[in-house]
Amino acid sequence: MFSLVRELFLKQKRYIKQSIASFVDLLTLYLSMVIVSFTFAAEISIFTNLLILLFPILTIFTFYTLGVYRSVLRYIDFSSIGLILKALMLSHLLYIAIGILGLAVYSYSMTLDIQKVLNLQNFQTLLVYFLLSSFFVLGIRIFANSFLRKTFKFQKVAIYGAGSAGIQLAGALRVSKEIQPVAFIDKNPSLHGTFLGGIKVLHPKKLEKLVLGGRIDEVLIAMPSASKSTLRSLLKEIEKYSIRVRILPGLAELAQGKILVSELKEVDISDLLGRYEVEANQELINKNIENKVVLITGAGGSIGSEISRQVSRHNAKKVILLDANEYALYSIKSEIESFEEEVQVYSVLGNVNNKNRIIEVCKTFNVQTIYHTAAYKHVPLVEENPFEAVFNNIHGTKICAEAAIESNVETFVLISTDKAVRPTNIMGATKRFAELILQSLAPTTNTRLTMVRFGNVVGSSGSAIPLFQNQIKDGGPVTVTHRDVIRYFMTIPEAAELVIQAGAMGKGGDVFVLDMGEPVKIYELAKRLINLSGMEVKDDENPDGDIEIIFTGLRPGEKLYEELLIGDKVSTTVHKQIFRAEEDFLESRELEHYLGLIKEAENSSDVKALRAILVQAISGFKPSGEIVDVVYQQKN
Repeated sequence: MFSLVRELFLKQKRYIKQSIASFVDLLTLYLSMVIVSFTFAAEISIFTNLLILLFPILTIFTFYTLGVYRSVLRYIDFSSIGLILKALMLSHLLYIAIGILGLAVYSYSMTLDIQKVLNLQNFQTLLVYFLLSSFFVLGIRIFANSFLRKTFKFQKVAIYGAGSAGIQLAGALRVSKEIQPVAFIDKNPSLHGTFLGGIKVLHPKKLEKLVLGGRIDEVLIAMPSASKSTLRSLLKEIEKYSIRVRILPGLAELAQGKILVSELKEVDISDLLGRYEVEANQELINKNIENKVVLITGAGGSIGSEISRQVSRHNAKKVILLDANEYALYSIKSEIESFEEEVQVYSVLGNVNNKNRIIEVCKTFNVQTIYHTAAYKHVPLVEENPFEAVFNNIHGTKICAEAAIESNVETFVLISTDKAVRPTNIMGATKRFAELILQSLAPTTNTRLTMVRFGNVVGSSGSAIPLFQNQIKDGGPVTVTHRDVIRYFMTIPEAAELVIQAGAMGKGGDVFVLDMGEPVKIYELAKRLINLSGMEVKDDENPDGDIEIIFTGLRPGEKLYEELLIGDKVSTTVHKQIFRAEEDFLESRELEHYLGLIKEAENSSDVKALRAILVQAISGFKPSGEIVDVVYQQKN
C-alpha cells in the first residue's frame, strides 16, 4: 500500500507535487493555530485571533516567494531546512507588521485597549506558534523525505579529503539522485571524529573497515591541490581494496566555477604514473613561438593537436594547421578558435608528400617554425603496410625538411619515437631513417633541423590504455600482449611542452631525448586499473574475481621493452628532463644511395628488398618475423 502511494506520488507532474505540498503545509499551519488558540484561548484577543486566521495563507505565500517548493523532498538538506526557517521567520515578521498596522487603523474606528493587545502574553503566543509550526512543517518534510527515499538505491561513497573541495563535493552530492556521502577520510588528526555537514571524518585506516563491511561502494578523491606523486601513493594505498575510485580534477580545471559532480573522472594512467612535473622554461617555450608563424604538420593527431593548442596559447603570430584528415583538421581548428586567446589560425588540407603544396604554404605565410608530427606510428598496421610507412614517414619527412630549407624556415622539429632505437619493426625503422635524413641535411643549411625522441604518450590514438579501460567497462577480459612487457609513458601535454622546449635548444642535427621516468610493467598497470575500477582480477589465485587478464602474445615487430638511446654519448641540457644524444649518421651520398634503392623496391612492390635495404641502412635494425605488405600478399 505504502509503496503504491509512493509510486503514484512520484509519477505526478512537478506542479501537482508542489500543490500537494502547499496544501499539506496549509493544513499543518492551521493545526498549529488551533492548538495555540485552545492553549491560550483566555489570553488572546479577538483581533489577534482574526490575524492568526490569515497567518497560514501569508506563510504559504512566503514559501512560494522564497522558493521553498522548488526543493525536492527526497533530497532535503540543511540548506532546505534553513530556507524553511527563514520563510517562517519572515512570515511571522510580516504578520507582526500587518498586525501593528491593522491595530493603528482599527484604533481610530473603535475603542481598543492597544496595551492589552500588545502585551507579553500575546508575543509569547506568537513564539509558541512559530516553534510549533516549524516543528510540524519540518517534521512533515523529514517524514516525506524518509518515505520517498525508500524507493531509491543510493550509491554510498567516502570522500577522501575533508578540505574545502571535499566539503563542496559533499554539498553537491546531497542533491544527487544516485550518490550519497557517508564519511570523510582525511589524514589530519585534528579532524578525526568530528562532523562536517553531518558527515563524520575518519582516519585513513578506517577505509578498509568501510570497504570490507560493505558500507561504501566508491571512493571519491577530493584533493585538487595534491601533487601527482601524492596522488600516486594514495591510489597505491586504495587499490588493494578493489573499490572503484574517482577523482576531482586539479585546481586549474576547477578555478572557473564551483565543484560539480560531473567533474569527477575515472582513474587513468596519468594518475597512476605520478610523474614529477618540472616547471616549464618560459624562455625556451617562447623562442620558436612568440610572435612567430608556426606550422604544425599532422595537426589533427594526438601530439600534433596538443602542440597546436600550446602554440596557440603562447602568443604565436599565426598558427598554420596542416593535415590530410579533413575531420581531424576541422576539430582542432574549431577548438583553437574557441580559446580566449586571440590567435590567427589557418587550416591547410594537404599531404606532407606534396612538396609544392608545402613550399607554397611556407612562402605564403612566411613560416618560421615547423613541428613535423605527421607520421604513421601504429606498429601492427605499419607492419602490414610497409610501403605506406615509407611513403609517409621517410619521403614525407624528407619533402617537408627540403621545403623548409628552400623556404628559409628558421627551425624544423621532427617528432620521433623510442621505437627508432635498435628497431624491430617497420615503423621504428622508418622513423630512424627520417632522423638520418635530418642529420644528413643539417650541416648543409641555415635551417635548424632538430629531432625529439620519446616513448609512449597516454591516450594517444591506438594506444593500449584506452583499450584496457573500454575492456574493463565491458566486463573484460583485458588483453595484454606479454606478462613481462614494459613501456615508458608520458602524458600528451607534458610531451608536447617538452618537445617545444627541446626544439628551442637545437643548433642543427641535434637528437634530443626526453626523460620518460621509470618504465611501467603493462601487466601490473592493467591489474591496477581493474582494482581501481572496483573489481578484482580473476586468476588462479582468485577464481571468483571479476575480470580476467589474458596474454595474446607480442605482435609483429613488438619489443618486450623500449630504449631511448642508440649509443652512450648523452649529455644534459639546461632542462632537467631533456638530454642531447650524439649518434652516428649517414653521409648524404650514402643516404641518397639507400633512398634510391628504397624507391626501386617501392616501384616493384618488393617487400623483401625493402627489408634488406632497411637492415643495411639502419644500425641495429632486427626485424622480428616477416614483413608482408597486405596488397602485395593479395597480388601473389
